[in-house]
Amino acid sequence: MTGVNAEDERFMRMALEVARNALGHTGNNPAVGTIIVRGHRVVARGWTQPPGEDHAEPHALRQPSPEEARGATLYVTLEPCCHHGRTPPCTDAILRAGILRVVVGTVDPFPLVSGRGIAQLREAGVVVDVGVLEAQCKHMNLGFLRVVAGGLPEVTLKAAISLDGRIATESGDSRWITGPEARAAAHQLRSEHDAVVVGIGTVLADDPELTVRLGSRQGNPLRVVLDSTGRSPPSAKVHGLGALVFCTVDHAHGARTRAPAGTEIVGLEPGEQGGRVSPRRVLEELARRGARRVLVEGGGKIHRAFLDADTVDTLELFTAGKVLAGGPGFVGGPGFALPSASRFALSNTRRVGADLWTTWDRA
Repeated sequence: MTGVNAEDERFMRMALEVARNALGHTGNNPAVGTIIVRGHRVVARGWTQPPGEDHAEPHALRQPSPEEARGATLYVTLEPCCHHGRTPPCTDAILRAGILRVVVGTVDPFPLVSGRGIAQLREAGVVVDVGVLEAQCKHMNLGFLRVVAGGLPEVTLKAAISLDGRIATESGDSRWITGPEARAAAHQLRSEHDAVVVGIGTVLADDPELTVRLGSRQGNPLRVVLDSTGRSPPSAKVHGLGALVFCTVDHAHGARTRAPAGTEIVGLEPGEQGGRVSPRRVLEELARRGARRVLVEGGGKIHRAFLDADTVDTLELFTAGKVLAGGPGFVGGPGFALPSASRFALSNTRRVGADLWTTWDRA
């Protein structure tokens, strides 16, 4: 980062914020943000479009005039691609525009890029600085980077809870623990993920649609139900909208005979958790289908299964100022001993209406 100046972090933060527009809408592509700056003035912003459409850099480069782009600095959260896929190389668009300097958040580990995009730009005479806000840029695409390396998608566990950690009353009533502002924020969170996962208990108790109810956002994440024994009723709302249901192999055939059109049943060998489907195998299948960010909104049993499988990266908790003193907690099962407790570090706190939204990242 030999040429980094005092403003570079500020503009890269803008690029990270712009990249959020792409979360949940890029298929198996990374969610990338781009800012184009000329004379300390932002002249364009771009982010990754849906699969088959512009990547972040071409999306931004369509906005300024040729005179504004020529000689400008381009900030991008992930290394520009340099190969032909569904779209042309981003490096070609940068060079055609006459960009003088490119500031990259982090290198793309995808084998067809992985430093080649940076090298191509430098060979063409573009000044390239790498590693500005690198940790934040990597975190933005944690699931993408991990899957490229042969791992699992990024997993976020979300819950609306009372002050004493309950997700419902003793009688099972959960509507609504939190207020409308928190619920709207939860829908925004859902819109930023590729898949949303619940367990059969949530389907039977709440009959959720698992859709994004935000007027300005189009599209919904893949709806996923963990239903080891195939109990999900054909009339469940999630089936009417199309769902991916995971059963054990012993129950998959029966579930297929009952499933309505649009619902896909996947049979998996049971894991080690009492004959239920394995969260790790579910995540492997979701990664194969292009999911990079997975939101788990299940009840306590599903949350515990993902925690026990050591797959949870982030907790998103919406806490209401209520004490229920009974009812299920957001994590079920027997208690952890302190030395083996799942540990998370507080990374963000916001007030949403009368409720508190906290984000906890794996420690």
